[in-house]
Amino acid sequence: MQAPLNLEKDLLAAGKINIAGIDEAGRGAWAGPVVASAVILPVQNADLPTLLAGVTDSKKLSAKRREQYFDTIQAVATAIGVGIISAAQVDKLGILNATKLAMATAVEQLAPTPDHLLIDAVNLTKHTTITLDFFNYGDSRSLSIAAASIIAKVTRDRLLIEMNTTYPGYGFAQHKGYGTKQHQAALNAKGPCADHRFSYRPVALCNQAHLFEASA
Repeated sequence: MQAPLNLEKDLLAAGKINIAGIDEAGRGAWAGPVVASAVILPVQNADLPTLLAGVTDSKKLSAKRREQYFDTIQAVATAIGVGIISAAQVDKLGILNATKLAMATAVEQLAPTPDHLLIDAVNLTKHTTITLDFFNYGDSRSLSIAAASIIAKVTRDRLLIEMNTTYPGYGFAQHKGYGTKQHQAALNAKGPCADHRFSYRPVALCNQAHLFEASA
């Protein structure tokens, strides 16, 4: 089911023209960056629901559909911003702060500057002076957030496919850094690579085991 525009239309009626939807991808992954996107859609365009027909939470879409919608959103959106925070920065900042930084970075890239932010689950009040709303399941409740979820997910997936070339044997192109049996088996066999998140328990435990074996 397509994500609705009710929230955006209410804000438009209140005089907010440039409304940015914000979402992230990769918070739970063991490796790779966390990626956030901010998307301003032309909410005043009566044809927008038709132009973005079928756009919803990226997790509900196939990889092929996400790629198709990625191109459509790029063509239709008023503005798009992307923030990418590395695994090393995730380890340094913690995943919540890293996510907030990725989102704030994405917002800073937008031109025009948004009048209001709609955010999936994360409170950015301390990171921006722009008025905002944040709520759970935002990518199913707002078309703008759904569009941002697709941009973030496709961008991150492409980065993990590149990581698969840099670090062969981990299966990054398949599991995208998430905690699958394939990923755990590769970690056990090879130990972590430089783009793993060493603050995450499965990676930390595996790293300790490999360091112990190396010193034995």
